[in-house]
Amino acid sequence: MATMADLDEIALSLPQVTKELSDDGRPSYLAHGKMFCFHRGRRHDALDPETGERLEDVLMFRVPDLDVKELMLADPRGPWFTTPHFNGYPAVLLRIRDLGGIDREELYDVVVEAWLTRAQKRVAKAWLAEHGVSEDDR
Repeated sequence: MATMADLDEIALSLPQVTKELSDDGRPSYLAHGKMFCFHRGRRHDALDPETGERLEDVLMFRVPDLDVKELMLADPRGPWFTTPHFNGYPAVLLRIRDLGGIDREELYDVVVEAWLTRAQKRVAKAWLAEHGVSEDDR
């Protein structure tokens, strides 16, 4: 089961990652100053389907492209979702309460892929080589 502590640890283990906190303590993770994951504030486009209330526990993760997004949204477990605000944008959403429905390894993969969308090319290439991953394997 993945946790917010896992998210923090994984994201901050990647090169050139910084963490910023909003005024109300919501984290954003940036690679070389570019956001790749963050805890969204309450928005009109993310509503609880049962109560209609705005969701407060939504994480956004960048993904490499819209095809990856569609694959994640098709996950039969249903943890990943999107809203009209993200139509045509390579990102998926996940409620913090649903982090427990994915394991740490899956969270690691999602965070790394999000980071790779924003990391400097030379830094990403070096990190992939250091971890024995060729760009063709991704």
